[in-house]
Amino acid sequence: MYRFSISTKGRSDIIDITSKIDELVKKSKIKEGMTIVFVSGSTAAITTMEYEDGLIEDMKEFFEKLAPEDFDYKHHKRWVDHNGAAHLKAALIGPDLVVPIEDGKLCLGTWQQIVLIDFDERPREREIIVKIK
Repeated sequence: MYRFSISTKGRSDIIDITSKIDELVKKSKIKEGMTIVFVSGSTAAITTMEYEDGLIEDMKEFFEKLAPEDFDYKHHKRWVDHNGAAHLKAALIGPDLVVPIEDGKLCLGTWQQIVLIDFDERPREREIIVKIK
């Protein structure tokens, strides 16, 4: 199992982590198997997307429409914070992703990258856990 940390800006910060995951797959020397990528925390998520500026902005706008930051969430009253939207957005995507490995390489499409999305209201240090088997 591997672990690494990433500093984020929060507020739907989308970070391409494909090269780091690819590096770990090569380091593992696994030729056929799977990679499990997991982010610790309930206000961040892992998914795949085409990592390009237009789609990054589209994703941020899409999530803001689904769960607006300025809504009066019950979570805010319970914990006296303002990251209720972050919890909802992260729950929609989920904290993990499984990617097959074939011939020692991640089975990703040409325009498909693995991304971390930090929805929290502030910058964070996120721990990514990667299991390759």
